[in-house]
Order: sequence, then structure tokens, then C-alpha cells
Amino acid sequence: MRKMRRLWAWLTCSALALTVFMPTAALAAAKRADVVIVADTRQLDGLMRLWAEMYNESHLTFAIMTMLIIPVMGCVLGVIADFFMSKIGINLKSRELAEH
Repeated sequence: MRKMRRLWAWLTCSALALTVFMPTAALAAAKRADVVIVADTRQLDGLMRLWAEMYNESHLTFAIMTMLIIPVMGCVLGVIADFFMSKIGINLKSRELAEH
């Protein structure tokens, strides 16, 4: 039993070491190509163009804005859905029906 635990620990550590160090070695050995990833804004307008320009200018700003907008939009859509469900008779605020 003890030998089996040692074997599993050794295999786990070996796999972890390979996943950590092998990509680094592979990247160091390969020549690095200068690749620039940009959004094509030639045929965009309005909000889509603004969003693409933000992506092109700063990936960090784009990521932060995305992380802020997604929860806000989720809350807004949740409130709108709750409003319309209450109008058609679905009451999510009480558990009356579920209790009976």
C-alpha cells in the first residue's frame, strides 16, 4: 500500500513537472514569430466599432470593461425578466405553490 502511494505521488509530480516545464522549453527552442492580433474595423460602425477599437488599443481595458459589463447586463436582464414574469403571473418571490 505504501509503495502504491509513493508510485502515485511520483507519477503525479512527474506529470506536473512535465506540464510546467515542457511548454517553456518548447517555446524557448522555437523561433518566435511576431504576430499581431487585431479586430478588423473597416466595415464596423457604432457600438461594434467602439468595442473593436477598444480591443485594438488595449487588451487590458477591453478585458476589464468586459468583466464589468457582463455582471451588470446579467442583473439588468434578470430584473427585466422578473418584471415580465410577474406580469404573466409567475411569482418567484414566494414559495406558496412549491410548499403544497
